[in-house]
Amino acid sequence: MPSLKRILLSLMLLALSLQAEEIYATFNVEAAQHADLAFTTTGTVEKVNVDVASVVKKEDILAELDNSDLKAALDISTIAMKYAKRDYERQVKVKKLVDASRFDTYAFKYEHSKAQVAYQQALLDKTQLKAPFDGVIYEKSVEVGDVVSGAMIRTVMKIQSLKKRKLVLAVDQKYWKVLKPGLTFRYSVDGDNTVYTGKISKVYPYANDANRKIKAEIEAEGFTPGLFGDGYILLPDAK
Repeated sequence: MPSLKRILLSLMLLALSLQAEEIYATFNVEAAQHADLAFTTTGTVEKVNVDVASVVKKEDILAELDNSDLKAALDISTIAMKYAKRDYERQVKVKKLVDASRFDTYAFKYEHSKAQVAYQQALLDKTQLKAPFDGVIYEKSVEVGDVVSGAMIRTVMKIQSLKKRKLVLAVDQKYWKVLKPGLTFRYSVDGDNTVYTGKISKVYPYANDANRKIKAEIEAEGFTPGLFGDGYILLPDAK
């Protein structure tokens, strides 16, 4: 017996047009954005600020390595830059009265001190794992006290967009000439009898030679990534 989902979908499409030409497609739900996060330096995890299902904002610090030595080094570099800047500014005021090579020495010391501050800040930043975009943590495999290695990088967290999703369609390659952005897709998701409508936003520029399918994308919201569904793409004369 056909499922209720399939019956509802077929009846709606039939009501739209008995002569409608349609292209059947299946799809998987994926997060619009997702990323595997890892430390790129070596150290001991000192703080873990999130857990699975934590909602985060871009640049939030998710976890942090013990970095007291790097903070001290940054403080030292900042102080050195402060006094190098003062010396340089004094020399600028009397530039016409001093030897050019002497002036260049002070200019070099100031520029070098700025570079040192930037370098120490970069080292410190590597000890902080930050969210690359607004989203939700959906996997975590790190705890306080764990040791991570920059030489053997491993994923410690995974993040995905909170609500924005994309439906990745698989369409028979024989429709490559008519498949294009803007076409209407009417579909339902496994476990949900509601019939949804979306527009194709992207068509992948190749056909998979293993399954003879072309991929396309539909923008969506709210569905759980990993779900499966199917539906029909309506060609222009079906609108």
